[in-house]
Amino acid sequence: MAKYPIFVLSLLALVCALAFAYEPSPLQDFCVADPTSPALVNGRACLDSKLAQADHFFLSGLNKAGNTSNALGSVVTPVTVGQIPGLNTFGIALARLDYAPWGLIPPHSHPRATEILTVLKGSLYVGFVTSNPENRLISKVLKKGDVFVFPVGLVHFQQNVGNGKAISLSALSSQNPGVITVASAVFGSKPPIGDDILAKAFQVDQSAINRFRAQF
Repeated sequence: MAKYPIFVLSLLALVCALAFAYEPSPLQDFCVADPTSPALVNGRACLDSKLAQADHFFLSGLNKAGNTSNALGSVVTPVTVGQIPGLNTFGIALARLDYAPWGLIPPHSHPRATEILTVLKGSLYVGFVTSNPENRLISKVLKKGDVFVFPVGLVHFQQNVGNGKAISLSALSSQNPGVITVASAVFGSKPPIGDDILAKAFQVDQSAINRFRAQF
């Protein structure tokens, strides 16, 4: 019988840990982000609520296609706390993704958010790589109206697999989900990661690393 209270306490501790693993629940109606505040907080400081206006909770233009004339053939239009200050503390964000034919959103991760993606137009090949079991690829071809979830922190990608344009809409579980693009992080860091480290990590010579780095 002595084990039972220990089990209950352990379960409660786990639940509490999960409850505090993400952004806390707001303690007021809203906390419009104040970009001028010098306060150092985990997130954005709050504007005086008496100064809140409708435009703090509004963004126009998400119906407009982004410019996909780039090397990847894709563009992301974010809707985070940077675009809508009223999102501050609410733990949600949005993004429109436009793809040229065969355009790619390269492997990347969101350190603070799970992402749920809905295809609005075209067909996408999507996938993510697990950490446990290590490096298992879970992938699928999606069509218009299909939905796919990318777990928080895991590397994932999207590619248009059609000859026409594609569009998707993503919701994320943070007002500031962050993005780490694998290739840019590895080869475009400032200051750069040492050539000898990357050459050994990728099992190539340093001249290859220099060619990769030149792209970023």
